[in-house]
Amino acid sequence: MNFSNKLVSWYQNNKRDLPWRNTVNPYHIWLSEIILQQTRVLQGQPYYLAFLKVFPTIEDLANAPEDKVLKMWQGLGYYSRARNLHFTAKDIVNNFGGEFPKDYNKVLKLKGIGVYTAAAITSFAFDMPYAVVDGNVIRVLSRVFGVSIPFDTSAGKKEFQYLSQELLIEKEAAIYNQAIMEFGAIQCKPKSPNCSSCPMQDFCIAYTTNSVAELPVKSKKIKVKDRFIHYLFIEQEGDVFLGKRKSGIWTGLYEFPFLEFQIKLDEKQVMQSDEWSRIFLNSTFEVKSVSSEFIHILSHQKIHAQFWQIKATDLVLEKYELISKNSLFEFPVSRLTEKYFETIELT
Repeated sequence: MNFSNKLVSWYQNNKRDLPWRNTVNPYHIWLSEIILQQTRVLQGQPYYLAFLKVFPTIEDLANAPEDKVLKMWQGLGYYSRARNLHFTAKDIVNNFGGEFPKDYNKVLKLKGIGVYTAAAITSFAFDMPYAVVDGNVIRVLSRVFGVSIPFDTSAGKKEFQYLSQELLIEKEAAIYNQAIMEFGAIQCKPKSPNCSSCPMQDFCIAYTTNSVAELPVKSKKIKVKDRFIHYLFIEQEGDVFLGKRKSGIWTGLYEFPFLEFQIKLDEKQVMQSDEWSRIFLNSTFEVKSVSSEFIHILSHQKIHAQFWQIKATDLVLEKYELISKNSLFEFPVSRLTEKYFETIELT
């Protein structure tokens, strides 16, 4: 029995019962794929179910206000996924009559959908013969077939895409694609793969050459930047200053005014800074408390954040609005701000 058939046989005996596997509805499949792009299944599944409850159709998602979509997404991170999801829902309603296109190239042109996601949607929903290539697939193919070319290079991407398409069972594209991704997720795991019970053991090059830990190969090492941010929870006459981000990874989310420095400063140094003076120059203020440091790690940055609770009078901040303290939790915020909210009581 060859690799592809063994894979499908393994899948039929070992697959997890996940809600997006019990449907061929392209909207449901698209939603699950976007959620799972940077999210583990256990974390993503509740969001998937909650989204479908609030937005049961593409039309419901398209017609929703952005703030509501982002609030539903809160905690998942990589918020561009949610913004693109919302944009594309509108695109499908306005230009495709609310029906998900059944053409691979049209799907690929939709915002937020790349080669992998287009292959997943068209194969799972319409059984079209397009092979998926994600991290799980790359790991399985690299180990089983001994592919040592770095997967994050142009040549590596072409190699894995070509090999994936060659191995695809075209008449059973949906089940094959599900099988190889599931195999990578629960059998051929990044760390501690289950090699002793692997059906590919006899011909897996990584196993027979004792190189499982070395594959797949990545060429680029991400340089992580440290950021030192001081968020200012400024209360004025019972209201709090809050603003909506216009750029960056948290575009569309709400945040407090903040000061950012290149190095770590203590409280006295922060209050003596020019940045602090520019905010509080013509106002009266009282610092009520300063939080301990929150560490928030993203793919390219490590944020060191502190939250200052301040009472002020006569303060005007152009890019921020005063909102009722009681409505603060209604706004979509970053996971970092959410973690701070979990430590305080609004009274």
